[in-house]
Amino acid sequence: MPAPRSAGLIAVVLAVASFFVPLAPVQAKVATRVQVQERRDPSSLGELRKEAERSAKELEAASNALKKRQETMEASEKELKAKLTALQQMEQRLAVIRQPVSQMVELLYAQPLGASDNVMLFLTEDADKGTLRAMSDATQMVVVRQQAVERTSALYKETQRLAAEAQELRAGNLLAEAQLAAEVDTLRQRSDKIVKSLTAALVKLGIKVDKVGRAALGCNPLRAATADDYPNGLIPKSMLCPLQQKGFSLRADATIAFVSLNEAYRKRFGTSMCVTDAYRNLAAQQSVYYRRPGFAAVPGRSNHGLGLAVDLCGGVQRSGSAEFVWMEKNSKRYGWFHPSWAYSSPFEPWHWEYDPKMEVP
Repeated sequence: MPAPRSAGLIAVVLAVASFFVPLAPVQAKVATRVQVQERRDPSSLGELRKEAERSAKELEAASNALKKRQETMEASEKELKAKLTALQQMEQRLAVIRQPVSQMVELLYAQPLGASDNVMLFLTEDADKGTLRAMSDATQMVVVRQQAVERTSALYKETQRLAAEAQELRAGNLLAEAQLAAEVDTLRQRSDKIVKSLTAALVKLGIKVDKVGRAALGCNPLRAATADDYPNGLIPKSMLCPLQQKGFSLRADATIAFVSLNEAYRKRFGTSMCVTDAYRNLAAQQSVYYRRPGFAAVPGRSNHGLGLAVDLCGGVQRSGSAEFVWMEKNSKRYGWFHPSWAYSSPFEPWHWEYDPKMEVP
């Protein structure tokens, strides 16, 4: 069996590994899949908000999976590079193995000795040391050549195996990344669609916005969690969302829930809820605290400073009124409630707070 020729072998392997079109599906060794489920489009503001939050979480999970996959791919690329380096090293070993065989062949040409003469001289008494040495060298050359052929064959098979693994790694990496990127794109489109629908619904219900819709986009519930990163009373305006009542704002999710509550209230009483206070920055909290001692929380501790509380008027401020009773009966459906302390110490029938965990469809 002749030794395989090495010319062009590495070039071919590198070309196959770097420019490979799979003939059959290749499963990536490591790939985190995020299932994209079709859902019906939500209709109410509450459903829109919750769906937007779910979509955001799914998008974040998919983006993290893609990032992790890309990190895995980088590691796989290093492994691929190592395998291609191993191929080059094997090519060099093949060249080293072939060298002594070539030298022995050159020696035979330099010191030719007929086979029949070899046998005759070896069988007669005329065989001298030179003849025996030549026969020994010839035998050794045959043995070494056979060993070289066997080692070359083994290395060639290993070269083929490494080339196949390099090919599989590259194809698997590209396939897995493409799948995850497609899923991330689908989830991003879904999230954008929900946020746009929510924005349009809020605008239709009277949330005032500027020409580029910044205020409505501030109602994006994805910003609600971000508002938690800021101290009480120091939430930036960009993290807040305006109410239908001009001049007042709350945290995004609280505003969305309040708008829904306000619409239900308007259907019952024919007018929107009357608001006297909502989000208070730290300076406003200090002002109220000093003007109304005993009737306002210590600055930096008020739920108003978190954008999660409103003070109401228009009848709600009177305990036992039709408006107050309606609020007690219906507000929790939208995540709003009258805290227990506000019934007695201090008595504040006008004060209502928002709890996103309380809201039901």
